[in-house]
Amino acid sequence: MSFVAPAGSRRGLVDWTELILKDHGFLRLYWHNEHEIAPGMWRSNQPSPARIKKAAGRGIKTIINLRGPRTDGGWRLEAEACANYGLTLMDFTVRSRAAPDKKMLHEAKALFTEIQFPAMMHCKSGADRAGLMGALYLLIVEKKPAREAAKQLAWKYGHVKQAKTGLLDAFFTAYFPYEDKGMSFFDWVDNVYEPDLLTQGFKTKGWAVRLTDSILRRE
Repeated sequence: MSFVAPAGSRRGLVDWTELILKDHGFLRLYWHNEHEIAPGMWRSNQPSPARIKKAAGRGIKTIINLRGPRTDGGWRLEAEACANYGLTLMDFTVRSRAAPDKKMLHEAKALFTEIQFPAMMHCKSGADRAGLMGALYLLIVEKKPAREAAKQLAWKYGHVKQAKTGLLDAFFTAYFPYEDKGMSFFDWVDNVYEPDLLTQGFKTKGWAVRLTDSILRRE
């Protein structure tokens, strides 16, 4: 888990081309998918340098990149903008098409205790990984019921539960009956939850997979 991005990077034509074209940044020029999860924590899609400047202007102190460490132009521009505007950029790897692994879940808990608030979490589209982490934030930090927290994974954010990304929904659904019996989330994670079994029992819909993987080209 890499938390602190290196300060600054040279912004050039290649970086902007990769952000706008290769990373589909042109789709995010006006669609930011930005929402407040709870006081002091926001979620969004991949922010441009201009949006990072605006985030700093409204008091955001930390940006959490849920796409993990990268070397592409979009990441370099993000790192440079955070350095320029005094924000801490933290890289945290989350998968959108896999059952969350136990190590990542514990690392997410640690992450939430270490960051400086207010903060904003983002992935590429702000639909799946941002939804998972938003739900975990509500569950772990805000102590919200799992059924309420899981609403961070919803169609209104662009999340499609019938695709492979539905494994994230299945993860929370598997915990619901144990929460009803009074078992804490991390007791369930450590002693009951089996990622492989969850994956084996999950079924996708063909149309949903084509939508997310072929049409929307989600990560």
